Amino acid sequence: MLYVLYVEGLVLKFRYVVVDFSVCHGKPVFKGTRILVSDVLELLAAGKSVEEILEEYPKLSEEMIKEALMFASMVLRRGGHAIKTSTR
Repeated sequence: MLYVLYVEGLVLKFRYVVVDFSVCHGKPVFKGTRILVSDVLELLAAGKSVEEILEEYPKLSEEMIKEALMFASMVLRRGGHAIKTSTR
């Protein structure tokens, strides 16, 4: 199954941020990991640099972290929730 974000009538698919209800109780994670997007956002809010986060989570990239910020921005600005779609 593919999970996407539904925001105000738009269906948004992110490259790195995914929501899979069988992983981490459906919380947003980075694709192919169990690293919660919220954990990375909290580290940024606490003052950690992107470089420090990448050292702590070597499976991530700077591009992934930037996408997490965009994801959070879209959810906060417009509200949104994940929906299940077919894999086609």
